[in-house]
Order: sequence, then C-alpha cells, then structure tokens
Amino acid sequence: MARATTPPIDPLAGPTMILEGRIVTMTTPNQVIDPGRLYIKGGTLVRVQPAAAPAPEGFAGVAVTDTQGTIYPGLIELHNHLAYNALRLWQVPRTYENRDQWAGIPEYRKRVSGPMTIVGKTPDLLPAVIRYVEAKCLVAGVTTSQGVALFSNSGVRRFYRGVVRNVEQTDEAALPEAATRIADVDAKTPQQFLERLKRQSCFLLHLAEGTNAAARKHFQALQISETSWAIRPELAGIHAAALTAADMQIYGSRGGAMIWSPLSNLLLYGDTADVATAKDHGVRIGIGSDWSPSGSKNLLGELKVAKIFSEAKGSIFSSEEIVAMATRTGAQILKWDAVLGSLEDGKRADLVVVAGTTGNPFDHLIEAKESGVSLVVINGVPRFGTATLFTALGVTGAETVKIGSATRKLFLKQDTQDPQVGKISLSDATGQLSDALAKLPTLARDLEKPKSAAAVARASARGPVWQLALDELQDTGSALRARMQLGRAHVGARALAGAGSKPLSQIVEALILDPLTVAGDEDFIPGVASQKNLPAWLKSGLAALLG
Repeated sequence: MARATTPPIDPLAGPTMILEGRIVTMTTPNQVIDPGRLYIKGGTLVRVQPAAAPAPEGFAGVAVTDTQGTIYPGLIELHNHLAYNALRLWQVPRTYENRDQWAGIPEYRKRVSGPMTIVGKTPDLLPAVIRYVEAKCLVAGVTTSQGVALFSNSGVRRFYRGVVRNVEQTDEAALPEAATRIADVDAKTPQQFLERLKRQSCFLLHLAEGTNAAARKHFQALQISETSWAIRPELAGIHAAALTAADMQIYGSRGGAMIWSPLSNLLLYGDTADVATAKDHGVRIGIGSDWSPSGSKNLLGELKVAKIFSEAKGSIFSSEEIVAMATRTGAQILKWDAVLGSLEDGKRADLVVVAGTTGNPFDHLIEAKESGVSLVVINGVPRFGTATLFTALGVTGAETVKIGSATRKLFLKQDTQDPQVGKISLSDATGQLSDALAKLPTLARDLEKPKSAAAVARASARGPVWQLALDELQDTGSALRARMQLGRAHVGARALAGAGSKPLSQIVEALILDPLTVAGDEDFIPGVASQKNLPAWLKSGLAALLG
C-alpha cells in the first residue's frame, strides 16, 4: 500500500529565547540544575547551564524569561490510539482475559467501535477529530505520541503530522520512523518477522494483551527454535501483560522493550504486566495511556497510575525511573535519544514546564495537575502555556483555552500545515465534535444510505477522500499484531463491525464529548471509582492525586 509523502512540518526555525527555572535534565539519574537556564535558538537547545554562568555567544540582548517553574524534557508517549480520545471512559462490564473477549461485545460496539466507525467515515469530521485529540496530548505536556492514521479511497495511507510529533511519520533522518504495521512482509512465520525487525529502528507491536494462555500465544509465536526468538532491541511490545517471569527473562535477554499502559490493563483485565520482573531482566520500559475509553485521559494521568501501582507493589520504581519512561527511556526505545528525551546542548527544544520549584523534582511532575502545566514547547516553538509566559516570549495569535478554572493559551499556527486540518481552532473542533456525537444515529443513517455509481465516480474525480484508519475496526492494510502461526492478526473486521447484527443507526445513541482534561470533568474521578476491576488502593490514590 502506498504512503503519501508530505513536506517537513515545523522546520528548525523557532525563535531565540532564554528560559530560567529548575531544570530536570534527565541526562543522568537525579541531575537537576537549580536554578538553570535554557538558551534556545532555531528549535535547538544551544546551551543548558546554571543561571549564573555566562550566556553563550549569540544571546546578547535576549531577555531572560523566568518560568517560575520546573522544566522537563517534553513527554514521549509510546502508545495511544489517539483517534478514539474523543470518547469518554467506558464502564467495563466485567473482567476479561484477552482482548478478543471484549472487542466485539454489544456494549463495546454501542459505546466505542460503533461511534468511531461513524465518526471515522465522516470526512467532514476529520479536521475536528485530529485537532481535538492532539490538543488533549499537548495540554498535558506531551510533545511526542503515536500519530493519527489516515486512509484514502485511492489506497494511500499516511499519518497526520501536526503540532505534536508522531513517531510513525517524521520525514527526518534524525528521527527514524517507528513501524506499527506490516506492509511488505506478511510475517506468517517468526523468521520472517525477525527479518523485518532487522530493517527497523523501532517496531511498536501489541504483544500478549491480556492475562490468559490465549493472550500469551502472541509472545510464544515469536519463538523460532528452542534457542532462537524473533526478539531484538528494535521490538517494543505494547502491554505484554500475559508474559510470565520466564518469558520476561527471554524477552529481556534479547533486548526487547515494552510499553506499559497500567490503567487500561487494570480496567480491562484486572492486572497488568509483571514490570518488577521486567525491570530485573533489563527490559526497557516506556509508557502510554492507550486511549480514553479504557485508560487515562492523558500521559500525565498515566504517570500517576504508574506511581501508585509501583508503591502498592513494594516501590518497584523510583519517581525518577517513572519520569524516565516518558522522557529518556522513551527516546532510547525510538532511537531518538541523540536529539530528544533529555535537556542537553545540541538537542531539540521539546520541553514542558510545571509551575513551582519546591519538593522532589520528579514527584513534582508526577503529582502535577493539568492546570499546573504552564508551558509546552516543541521544536523551540511555544505551543501551550500561560498568558504571562506567552506575552514574555512574544507569542501572538494564540487561542484561549480553559483548563478547569485556569486560563491558558494554545498556539497552533504552522508554516507548513497539514491540509487535512489546516487552520481549524480547538474551539471550532470542540463544537463540531460535540454536535456530531449528539446526533450519531443520524450520521449513521446517512452513511448507511446506498451510494450510486455516479456519486462514487464524482467523489473519486474530486481527488482522494480521507477517513480515519481505525485498524482495530476495519481492514486498512495495517496490522497491529504479528500474524505468524496464530492464523490472524487481531479480531477480524467482521467481528468488530458486528457482522450479522443490527445496523449502527439502530445501535448507537447520542454521546457527550470527552472533556479535554480531568480538570473540569466532574465525571472522570467518579467514573474511575465505579470501575469493577480496579483495586481500592488505586481508586483512592488516583482520587487523591487528580482531585
């Protein structure tokens, strides 16, 4: 399948600025510069040093902006089905043992797969979906995530590239693209899959999602012989919840990485990956919030889940190790660590500032509320922050956004905008999505109307018609799970679409758009509290950190 080529997004031409604050460099454990200054020019960190040190050449006359906060590398999220993040938290009916048990049930079709099928196939909603879900990442300090995949009627597939970096399509040699699909190799055998891995820098693949033997088969399918496995450092297994201690030893000894999504795992399966054993065997661990229907609203929330889980299980990770999952280690898994993941001279200026400079600097990030995020910079361009900091940095033309009771500014202008989104504001996107979700049955009926051959021909003549490539729902030429000898990559499109059941117009009902943040969402904490599969200690811990 062809992939569309696009021009670079946000070339390294950002403004010149000096930011002061407590700097958490993430270069080595616990390295903090307090107070420190970041000297930024052309999207690059020219110098990271103590505030008292002389300014480097080229910064004479540049005003110092005191952030009055703690500065971290931008957060890297290595697993998120972004397109679904317009949907609210799903009340999971019972405990499941693998994803095949819930992916086709009527309640899931009504609340998740059905609505997303309708929204994803309505081309006019594409800009609104992309703008909204990307903003949900950005306001929580995420500067890199998995992208929103698009699929056209001409067979072209690509990833939307906007303000937030996406790992699958960068068009930059310094940022090698992660693979999340099997295109040229069907990989029916583990040997074929191994050969594919050798040609990648990073392969993000759902692996052993669930807790039972059926889920574990996705790991066992990687075995080539008694001593040989299709596991290399390029493989980053998403979830890996069904791996046993012995599996973790095999996985770690061959350099495999994993992406941990604890809240989603616990909500669906009542358990998550054996991260303590993974750590013992040297498995590199990144982190992702999965998606809003069964996970955290954003990565800032998922860091809290990781911390609460770790403490409940005997303090598996230090706070610094948890922050590293979303910064330094995430970049290492992607092989982006030469340019991102830490705040160092010569690296890209991706960063997040959290208000305040007291207490443990790593807990300061983990415990931060969304309203505490005071600045987010990507490629040296301020994208989100307080009006005070935007004024000091000379940012104009930003949109006003409410984060709970707090007011923030959102700057979305790009010189090379993705044509599928263009200049749509977050406010307009919010209105369009809210209206669409409120009339889902009507939209479904419109999609179900037969299209004449003439209408199809006219649409094709106007050029590609894009829609969301929802790999979990339909065949878009993509695979999220290795096929190999299991006989199928994932739940089939017919099962997910509810083959043989009622049309979607008779299934779905009006929904409410998931609020942008936990701040201002009165239903999120009660929704978590009412989940059947979550332990009481996690519910109370999250209520304390999010409330």
